[in-house]
Amino acid sequence: MCQRDDESSPVSLPMYTWEEVRKHTARNDSWLVIDSKVYNVTNWARKHPGGGRLLGHYAGEDATDAWVGFHNDKQLVSKFLKPLLIGQLAPNEITETPLMKDFRDLRKKLEDMNLFKADRIFFLLTVGQILLFELIAWVIFYCMGTGWVPFLLASLFLVTAQAQAGWSQHDFGHLSVFRKSKWNHIVHIFIINFLKGASADWWNYRHYQHHAKPNIIRKDPDIRMEMLFLLGKQQPVEFGKKKKGFMPYNYQHNYFYLVLPPLLLPLYFNYEIPYFLISRRKWGELAWMLSFFLHYCLLFGCFLGVWGTLGLYLFVRFLESHWFVWTTQMNHIPMAVEREQRLDWVTMQLKATCNVKQSWFNDWFSGHLNFQIEHHLFPTMPRHNYHKVAPLVQSLCRKHGLNYQSKGLFEAFKDIVVSLKESGELWYEAYHM
Repeated sequence: MCQRDDESSPVSLPMYTWEEVRKHTARNDSWLVIDSKVYNVTNWARKHPGGGRLLGHYAGEDATDAWVGFHNDKQLVSKFLKPLLIGQLAPNEITETPLMKDFRDLRKKLEDMNLFKADRIFFLLTVGQILLFELIAWVIFYCMGTGWVPFLLASLFLVTAQAQAGWSQHDFGHLSVFRKSKWNHIVHIFIINFLKGASADWWNYRHYQHHAKPNIIRKDPDIRMEMLFLLGKQQPVEFGKKKKGFMPYNYQHNYFYLVLPPLLLPLYFNYEIPYFLISRRKWGELAWMLSFFLHYCLLFGCFLGVWGTLGLYLFVRFLESHWFVWTTQMNHIPMAVEREQRLDWVTMQLKATCNVKQSWFNDWFSGHLNFQIEHHLFPTMPRHNYHKVAPLVQSLCRKHGLNYQSKGLFEAFKDIVVSLKESGELWYEAYHM
């Protein structure tokens, strides 16, 4: 098990069975287990930086590997756990499967190899390219005017800047650059709010839930698409049998091209993010987000005016949305989408994720998220080390009979549509049974 140096195991602590722990899964009564110790997180959930819903997803479960995976400053975070400690598992309730032991040994080995240590120059260059591409777009308008050719050319550089900013903010959001969480949070806000016009708080709320329970129905917000799409094999059959549905899902593989890639960023995210911030009164986050539009107007308003700058912004978002959707969905939509099964950390992540083969282009194009398996197993690991870890993860999977999927980029794109088609057919058959 993963031991924390600052916390002992007092004899006076009450002993609990898993049966007792699993009784406490409600929002107003939540217990979870970390390193065989039982914590009552009911009141802490409202203060938790990742949101109360994230803790709720692990209520009644062993959250050890998730806790270790999400936190890089464990000594600091452990201080917040101490007041929540209410007991420990009875000795006969403590289990560690061979897979869990091997995975935890692997993580210790990777830590000893310094593979959780970031190359600051690498991340300086990833942020620098964003600013460079924005500058090139400005120079294009300055030197070439505002005709269609410079407009399209500048848009391509701005799309690239926005896409790379998306991958870059992801690094800092996962605390994978600096040792101290504080500095990761500061740069994260600068990139996602000021350079992208989104919200760090909104991203944390959604993305950590996704990592905690990837492709788990009602727990992973990234797969809550039933208004438009049904995913996997369980959900379409359930909807079909109950005659539920909002769309002709047997055609979802066709209308996917017209809905998700072109509209997710310019339409849905432009609604969801402000609504999230205003409804939760995150005024500081909202101000940082609005600063993006101010800096966009200052850069391009003198060339295009207010309406022209708005048109440029929406066009860039439209193009970026295609890049974002195809790249982020290729690793998850074709994989298993299921209801909660209380699987161990490794098995759950492997069922929900797949890789895309390494090349310099695939690495850059996807922000190294072509190594999705390694990223999900070790969320705080700097992305430039994924390729070093991949052979060790493959060896672990072979030993324990886990399916480690890796495919070509265009095959991964195709599988999105193929899986949507298969899910739609399942819904249609169940609906007309």
